Amino acid sequence: MKADEMFAQFLKENNLPQTDFEAFCFGTDADLLAELVLQGKKTACSSVYEVYAHEKEPLPTAGQYSVVLGSKENAVCVICTTAVYVCAFEKVAPLHAAKEGEGDGSLSYWRRVHEDFFKTELSAIGLSFTRQTPVVCEEFELVYPKQKEDKA
Repeated sequence: MKADEMFAQFLKENNLPQTDFEAFCFGTDADLLAELVLQGKKTACSSVYEVYAHEKEPLPTAGQYSVVLGSKENAVCVICTTAVYVCAFEKVAPLHAAKEGEGDGSLSYWRRVHEDFFKTELSAIGLSFTRQTPVVCEEFELVYPKQKEDKA
C-alpha cells in the first residue's frame, strides 16, 4: 500500500478531516525499525538538527502525522508525534534511548549506533560530528493500525 492510500484509510476509519502528513523510513534498517513501531517497542526517534537546517525542512511538531515506510517504500503504519525537543548528543537521556526500542535499549547502545549514523549524515553535507552536535528527539504514538492487545 502507498503512503497516501494508508493515510486516507486512517482518516476515513477515524472520521478525521483531511490534513497533511509526512512519509519517511527510519534509519539504516527500515523494515526492522518499522516492525518495532508496530510491536509498540519503538516510540521515539532522533535525527541531526543540522540536516533539517541544510535541507530547509521544518522540525517535526507535536500533533503531526507521519506514515512510516518500509525499505521498499511500502506504507507500514501511521504515527502521531507527541513531543519534540533538541539537545546535545551527549545530553540525550537514557529514557529517550530506551523509547527508541533498538538493541538492548541502553544509552550506550544508542550512542554507539547513532554516533556512526550521525557521522555519515553530517559528512554527506560537509559537516563534522561532535558530542555537542544538536539532536532532534521526537516521541510518537502508533495510531494506525492500532496495536493489538495480548489476550491472556
